[in-house]
Amino acid sequence: MNFWKWGFVGIFFSAFVFTIGAVELSRNQHTERISGSAGDVLEDDPVGRLKVFVYELPSKYNKKILQKDPRCLTHMFAAEIFMHRFLLSSPVRTLNPEEADWFYSPVYTTCDLTPNGLPLPFKSPRMMRSAIQLISSNWPYWNRTEGADHFFVTPHDFGACFHYQEEKAIERGILPLLQRATLVQTFGQRNHVCLKDGSITIPPYAPPQKMHAHLIPEKTPRSIFVYFRGLFYDVGNDPEGGYYARGARAAVWENFKDNPLFDISTDHPTTYYEDMQRAVFCLCPLGWAPWSPRLVEAVVFGCIPVIIADDIVLPFADAIPWEDIGVFVDEEDVAQIDTILTSIPPEVILRKQRLLANPSMKQAMLFPQPAKPGDAFHQVLNGLARKLPHDRTVFLKPGEKVLNWTSGPVGDLKPW
Repeated sequence: MNFWKWGFVGIFFSAFVFTIGAVELSRNQHTERISGSAGDVLEDDPVGRLKVFVYELPSKYNKKILQKDPRCLTHMFAAEIFMHRFLLSSPVRTLNPEEADWFYSPVYTTCDLTPNGLPLPFKSPRMMRSAIQLISSNWPYWNRTEGADHFFVTPHDFGACFHYQEEKAIERGILPLLQRATLVQTFGQRNHVCLKDGSITIPPYAPPQKMHAHLIPEKTPRSIFVYFRGLFYDVGNDPEGGYYARGARAAVWENFKDNPLFDISTDHPTTYYEDMQRAVFCLCPLGWAPWSPRLVEAVVFGCIPVIIADDIVLPFADAIPWEDIGVFVDEEDVAQIDTILTSIPPEVILRKQRLLANPSMKQAMLFPQPAKPGDAFHQVLNGLARKLPHDRTVFLKPGEKVLNWTSGPVGDLKPW
């Protein structure tokens, strides 16, 4: 029975690839500009629209931490480091805090790694509190708004909740001293305590030079229908199963491990980047958090992202038309992914691929060194610029206090 079933599937995919190819041959347009306001936002130039003052903090908050562990430069949370470096030489930087629209504190809260390269968030709240105490004591600018004109890069799994397990992150909540600040973070999920109003959701860091070194010829056929490499279960942290990825990854494996349309495995081959460029669809399921670098990789490599993460808030959603370039599958519908994807008309797939081929789309997902117009650094600045001018209500009256400096878990109040 399975022989005939999968034989039919193989014939279907061959016909599908042939149809896609036939339509492609009739088209001269290989890319498509994003229409409407999204395209305008994506191509905005923030220079001249805002000024940022960068606090000069003691090196123990940033450079010394990085010196101890250079691996921080390559992990998915590295945006906090590269954003700092970018701002130091950016034309939006001002050395005069009196003319600044925004204030930035370079604190590397994720650069505390286990031997396996995973970030330990447990010192992060104390580290952040210490930095805020320092800037509030040495400069007058924090105290006049209690951080409402300040922004922080917090690329942890659950942002400024500073924990990698959702249940404990929710229990902790956002660090109280950051309640008025703007958070630039990878975590985004609607109606979640770890995403405050006004946050700017960014892509996780993926190494641009490494990715570009693995580019293959554009005309290489996409002969893989669905591709995924990664964990399906996290036995070490979730021995009973069901908690990790809310069971969505396990459902992918149980339903499609023997399906020839699905090239899925826990193995991570040296051809990983090349394989994504040969795939039509790339699965981007939630893990411990709803986001992962696969989203960046899929966009950069022109593989249609299949987003499996209910209520996710995606990076730069006002500039990138995620509904047009991706496919969204509810976590409860994982078992129907094959039906959902094979039901998409070839014309729709081709349009998604043309949009993904737009260089500005790819650029917006990357933090290159040096920076380039329209990249993720500039999209962050665009987000900050669109918040200007600050409402007069963010400025406090002399002596007025809003934040409670003694709230939060007792362990967070210890000196760092």
